[in-house]
Parts: sequence; C-alpha cells; structure tokens
Amino acid sequence: MLRLLGYLLCIALGLAAGGGVAAWQLRSGMSALDISNGPWRTAQHVGTRDADMRTRAIIALRGLLALPDSEAVYYNAAFDSDGEPLNGACHYRVSGGRLPARWWSVTAYAPDGYLISNRSGIYSVGSGALSEEQQDDWSFTVGPHALAHPDEKWIPVAENQPFELTLRAYHPGEELLDARDSVALPTIILLECFE
Repeated sequence: MLRLLGYLLCIALGLAAGGGVAAWQLRSGMSALDISNGPWRTAQHVGTRDADMRTRAIIALRGLLALPDSEAVYYNAAFDSDGEPLNGACHYRVSGGRLPARWWSVTAYAPDGYLISNRSGIYSVGSGALSEEQQDDWSFTVGPHALAHPDEKWIPVAENQPFELTLRAYHPGEELLDARDSVALPTIILLECFE
C-alpha cells in the first residue's frame, strides 16, 4: 500500500511539474516562438496543421484566426532592438524599409494579447498609409504620448504598462517564407523614458 501511494505521489508531482512548465511556456506567449530576427519572433507554419504542438497552443491562445503562412507571416516583439522589454513609460521609434509582402501592418497589444484601449482610436500603422516612395524608408513612434511632429505616425500605448508589437506581412514573398530569420525587419529603438 505504501509503495502504491509513493507511485501515485510521483505521478502527481510529475503531472504538476509538467503542467507548470507547459503553462509557463504558453504564458510567455509569442516570445517563446523559435525563429528570431532582431527583436521579432515567429515560427514555421503558423496557422497550419504542420505547426508543432507548442506553436499551435501559443497561436490558439494569442493568435486568434491566424492565417496559414502562404497568406500571412506573423512576427511578435516584446523587446526592443537592444533586448530591453517594451515599456509604456517610454517612446520608441520603429523603422524599416520595403518588406517582401503585398501589405504589412504593425499593431500594439497588451501582454494578454488584446488591443490597448486608447482615446485616439489608433491601433496600428501599415503600408497602406505610406506612399510608394515612403515604402523604402519609413518610421513611426510608439509610446504613451504623440511626439512633437504632427505628421509623424504614432501608435499609443498604456502609460507605464508593458506592451508587445505584432508585425503582419500579408501575401509574403518567397524570400520571407524561406529565410524568415535573415530578411531585414524593422528596428525598435528606445528614444526616451518618463519615469
């Protein structure tokens, strides 16, 4: 009887430890994905049945209605280009050039994966707002307040709260599908903090 209780205790401890590790990995969200490109993270086969189980679980929790990678490629950034966590007490400049996709957008999210409520009603910046000339060299700011230049694009975030950015590239070119870790993706540079 004692031996049986010992086995049951070992099984219970194993299940608790395994469940705890699985929950921790899933809660770490998109930053747990295995392909990195600067501050951006993604995985192969997001939105398809070919994705591994961990990727499928993360996308089920955070990537609602993810399209297959032939339709869209998703990248997530929870850190800036220097590896520091994105923080709503700071302003950042996101800069990039032409992306090998028909259309792209960058959207700010709270760590729970939902849009950040704001009075401006601005949630993302995309290639549709850029002229053909601007596609080769563009930038916008992300932070709790709009910066001084009135023509600059800006995504507001909650003051003093962590946030994440998601880059979506729709109808990606072959170079993006084949070499996701080597295509030049936007940089996320810290400008200033107000603490």
